[in-house]
Formats: sequence, structure tokens, C-alpha cells
Amino acid sequence: MSSPTYYSTVDTPIGPFTAVETGGTVLASGWTSTIEDLIEIIHPSLRPAEFVARAELGDVTKAIVQYHEGDLTAVDTIPVRQKSGDFLQQAWEVLRTVPPGSAITYTEYARLAGKPAAIRAAASACARNAAALFVPCHRVLRQDGTLGGFRWGVQVKRRLLDHEARTDV
Repeated sequence: MSSPTYYSTVDTPIGPFTAVETGGTVLASGWTSTIEDLIEIIHPSLRPAEFVARAELGDVTKAIVQYHEGDLTAVDTIPVRQKSGDFLQQAWEVLRTVPPGSAITYTEYARLAGKPAAIRAAASACARNAAALFVPCHRVLRQDGTLGGFRWGVQVKRRLLDHEARTDV
């Protein structure tokens, strides 16, 4: 029998943040107060039939709170499960190695993910990332240094980058 799938929303300085987890592994997360915004971005093969609300999610909630309080590496050890093709899987793993406070360009991201010419595919990996914050796609910028898109809004992306720039890692 598989672990139950839980979700919880935490108030953060950037806004409400909801995470979905099973067995301590994040399936989806983002700056929203509604589970419906997250259900659709979980890969169909990983999407559970039932989601149970909880007040908190143990280590997952602790990591979210600690990150927003200034411990920018608190989310790094939380396991994440996403599913896609080989390149996206590799690209999501690479994102987890980009240090807080260090933004990279989509070009650099494609190179780090092993396909230097696949800049659009790298951008797609960011767009399809279901586990925001835990897989920090907010750290990827356009070649000219502008923000580009972000599922949770460019205002959230800017606040995250500013938070990381002024917090000691």
C-alpha cells in the first residue's frame, strides 16, 4: 500500500505556499493557497487519487519556513519526485545544484544539463517544474539578465532572488 498524499499551506512573507508530499517526498509545491493549482502539474503517473489536508508536513514544512526565515539551504535535502523524459529529469537535478544567490542564464542551464544547444528545452524544464522552491527554477534568468517567466508570477521570482541576495548562505 502506498503512502497517503498530504498537502499543507504555510503563510510566508512572499504569500501562501502549498506543498504536496507523500512519504516525505515533495510531488508539487508553489505560492498558492489552493491544492487545485498543484494537482494539475503533478505528472499523471504520479498523481494520487486522493489528497489529505494537514496543518503541517513535518520536515517539508520546517524546510519551507526555514528557507523563508533565511536558511536558504533548508530545502536542499528534501526529496522531490517528478517524472518526464531523460533530459527534463537531468535538468531538474541540475537546478538543485544551483546555489542560492547565484542566478544562471537559460544558456548556462542548458550547458549544465548536458545539452548546450537545447536552450528552449531548458526553459521548458523550468516551465514544467512542479516542485518550485525545492527545484529552484527561479534562479534561471534570460541571457540579458531579465527575469523571464515564472509559474507563480515574476513578482514572486523577483522577491525570491532579492531574498537570496540579502541572506547569508
